Amino acid sequence: MAQVKICGLSQPGHVAAAVASGARYLGFVFFARSPRAVSPAQARALGADVPPGVARVGLFVDPDDALLQATLQQTPLDLIQLHGGETPARVSAIKALTGLPVMKAVGIAGPEDLAALTDHGLVADMLLVDAKPPRTTTLPGGNGLAFDWRLLVGRRWLRPWMLAGGLTPDNVAQAIRLTGARAVDVSSGVESAPGIKDSDLIRDFIRAAG
Repeated sequence: MAQVKICGLSQPGHVAAAVASGARYLGFVFFARSPRAVSPAQARALGADVPPGVARVGLFVDPDDALLQATLQQTPLDLIQLHGGETPARVSAIKALTGLPVMKAVGIAGPEDLAALTDHGLVADMLLVDAKPPRTTTLPGGNGLAFDWRLLVGRRWLRPWMLAGGLTPDNVAQAIRLTGARAVDVSSGVESAPGIKDSDLIRDFIRAAG
């Protein structure tokens, strides 16, 4: 079974559904322009009763040091996810600042984008292989877009990696078979509307990933 991350959680019932269904990662978005954004206080409450073995992931987009420190002072996190234009040097600096492992998201549209995965794999603890966002959006992820998964066939990187981008309960099994992904990340694919998770879709997705 592939490990599953449910990202963009904002309601206790959806956190409970994700945990009960076997999610290994819970994503909380600290990016104000996202419809899935939560405050540090909300994230602290949502993650308060998460059992051991389930990682609380904080998603940030080009955060400055002050934002990272203020967030971590208010809510415990197990993993930092960087979903902006952070350079490998910035990834290293954030690891040193927070003392936490970092997962770097890299947007893929074509083969020319794969080199960034190699570069970030030298410094990040994990990689998130996502679809490159369209230029018409201000959201770096959660857009429900997929990329050509065939680009990943036979690829290997120095770090563990997670597949994201346009995944749903209907296509996640195919994506895992094609890419060999051992972990998958979903946000909009388990929503009834932007930012509104659906407990049934969460359960269906995790079941399909198995």
